[in-house]
Amino acid sequence: LPDLHETYFAMYRALTLSKRHLDDFDKEFVWLCLLIATKEAIGTHHLDLFANAGGTPAQFDLAVRLTGYAEAAGYFAFAHKHWRRYFPDMDPRRSYETGLSQLLAGSDLAPGLADLALAAAQGATGREAGVAAHLRSAYANGVPEEKIAEALSLMIWPAGVNRFLDACAGWHELMAHGEVAPSPRFAVWAKTPRHGGFDEAT
Repeated sequence: LPDLHETYFAMYRALTLSKRHLDDFDKEFVWLCLLIATKEAIGTHHLDLFANAGGTPAQFDLAVRLTGYAEAAGYFAFAHKHWRRYFPDMDPRRSYETGLSQLLAGSDLAPGLADLALAAAQGATGREAGVAAHLRSAYANGVPEEKIAEALSLMIWPAGVNRFLDACAGWHELMAHGEVAPSPRFAVWAKTPRHGGFDEAT
């Protein structure tokens, strides 16, 4: 299948090597979190790219810790759902955000970059509530939507296009329901009916 082989590399170049909205460091930090979340050990060239973009061992360590902590969003939601009568004051979103702030305290990583990386990592592992949490935070931190779109698109390679579409569906719902305020350009998408694989055309 030489045509498939050729297309494979064309897609890889377009998705991972082309200069778009993320700078080299930001893109490679997102890649680190994606590779860690999906346990994709073979992507070692991204470790070189991260170092070449100025990434430090401390920032690599932070990527590992942040990606590991991302799973906590589901655990806080579980605890709230089943044990809220024992801990009625628990707010799973606030608890998750508090822990995230503690991890980022004292680091030189911009909060918006953490949101990009963790939205992608959450999406790559199918944690829709985690994607939504970091998309809300990305908007609050003033992250441009083009950067959000690029960061999410990177999950196509290690996690598949369906994970990417699920993440985008969640993003669409946040905009459509007024939970985030899209720019005029993205508001056009927010007003467009979804036509996903499990949605009826309207």
